[in-house]
Amino acid sequence: MKRRKATLTAAAAGTVAGVVGLGLLALPTSASSAPSLPPVGAEQLVESVLREQPPAMGGTVKVDNALGLPAIPGVPEGSALLGGGETRVWLDGHGRGRAQIASSGREQTIVHDGTTTWRWDSSSRTAVRSTHPDAKKPEGTVDPSAAARQLISTIRSSSTVAVDGTARVANRDAYELVLTPAPSERTVLREVRVAVDAEKRVPLRVTVLANGSSDPVLQAGFTELAFGEQDAGLFKFEPPAGATVKDDERKPDRNAAKDHPKPKIVGDGWDTAVVVDLPKGKERGEQDPLAMVKQLGKPVEGAYGRGWLISTKVGSALVTESGRAALGAVPEQVLVEALGSTR
Repeated sequence: MKRRKATLTAAAAGTVAGVVGLGLLALPTSASSAPSLPPVGAEQLVESVLREQPPAMGGTVKVDNALGLPAIPGVPEGSALLGGGETRVWLDGHGRGRAQIASSGREQTIVHDGTTTWRWDSSSRTAVRSTHPDAKKPEGTVDPSAAARQLISTIRSSSTVAVDGTARVANRDAYELVLTPAPSERTVLREVRVAVDAEKRVPLRVTVLANGSSDPVLQAGFTELAFGEQDAGLFKFEPPAGATVKDDERKPDRNAAKDHPKPKIVGDGWDTAVVVDLPKGKERGEQDPLAMVKQLGKPVEGAYGRGWLISTKVGSALVTESGRAALGAVPEQVLVEALGSTR
């Protein structure tokens, strides 16, 4: 549970990785008239969403956001990294799946066949292979509805939960499930609305709204969707001729664990903050995390010393010059308190 909270909070904090994590959580509002459906209780709807497993289905997920991210040097506007564009997804209902993301002439494909995950990048013509002997699909790899289920599971206990009418999403009838922070929660978010398929109980749309704004700050989800058996060939991957094939060699490293302690969770629910230590310098050829923070953030000072604050409409990240970072869908003061309580 703590790991799920850390994942969702980091996403809401507005870091680049977080934007990708939340990118598959919501969908544009449909102009179709609201369908007439049998009444359903809020808790009954929540339980059915968490209980049901994703059936075989295929569709298109469209992502839009108004996160207010600062410009990222070297990253073009509209990049898939910022959560924009469309993704085609297919699930077989038995743990296998496929996702294809196209943007700016580049296509990224993720295929999970039950024991192996392939990640293909057409721009570099590189295929990265990850093997999972336990046959479990890596969480959130290709199923966009999984993120919505995870979000509901994490914040339901600290929320007022209600069913607010119905909607028509991707030509499907749906109930509108609304989760609002309890009065005791300190968060920049006002509410999360989840459109749940009336028949299949699959999340079709999640709309994230922040305080001080009447418009959604993050929207994505299915614009078209069909349930039913999918072509088995979609869940197989053969690297194209001439492609570079690499094995994902990321494995648990005891020495690395000593250098990078596990994230600390402060609080719970909507005002959860995650405190982590950033990796020192460059790792695996990637950019120095602290250098990127300096490019993105606003210089700040406090009891923690000097640091940088990265703010978006759905949360913030506060990083100190010593490399400690606090993330959350919360105001800056909550992050300051989190840093102080985990010294």
